[in-house]
Amino acid sequence: MELLNNDTYKTISNTSVGLFKDRGSKFIALAIPVNNENEIIEQLDKLKKEYHNARHHCYAYRLGFDKSVYRINDDGEPSGTAGKPIFGQIRSKDLTNILIVVIRYFGGVKLGVGGLINAYKTASKEAIEKSAIITKTVNDIYEIIFDYSKMNEVMKILKEENLKQLCHSFELICKISFSVRKNDSSRIFNKIKKINNLKINYLRTI
Repeated sequence: MELLNNDTYKTISNTSVGLFKDRGSKFIALAIPVNNENEIIEQLDKLKKEYHNARHHCYAYRLGFDKSVYRINDDGEPSGTAGKPIFGQIRSKDLTNILIVVIRYFGGVKLGVGGLINAYKTASKEAIEKSAIITKTVNDIYEIIFDYSKMNEVMKILKEENLKQLCHSFELICKISFSVRKNDSSRIFNKIKKINNLKINYLRTI
């Protein structure tokens, strides 16, 4: 797990494609923005159906604002010749929440270890270069529970701090969940907690 130096991370905003050819073999790289492992499974299944006649579907991914979840897969290529160079390109651009799949159509000529590493690296690099790299903030999600009589005090803070409401329930006992940027989290938490007869619960970080 890499240390979080600030409350931002880099990812891609759209799917992009890279292509590399060498001695008859064709390497099609797809860089895909993803948020969780379920999305990755769906994308891999979809690509295996779409490119069902390809020899290999090699991939690497990294997930989480802290970049703590990752995996590489050589899919039958010699160990270290596919997934590792793909992942190397993800690391070189310091990206997360990204899946890169490189689909290989074999051209009849073996490329050797060096040739394979270069092919998977180059195809992945081109896919990333064709994508739009964006910076996102790391956000904490909180839920506040309060009596309806405290509504004005709560809404005043949410409005002043420009906090994004995710969902709410306004009855005798009100609930609001909201998102706040990580670097502002402690300050906002303490500010809201000062309201009497109010509960604030941390839910998760995204």
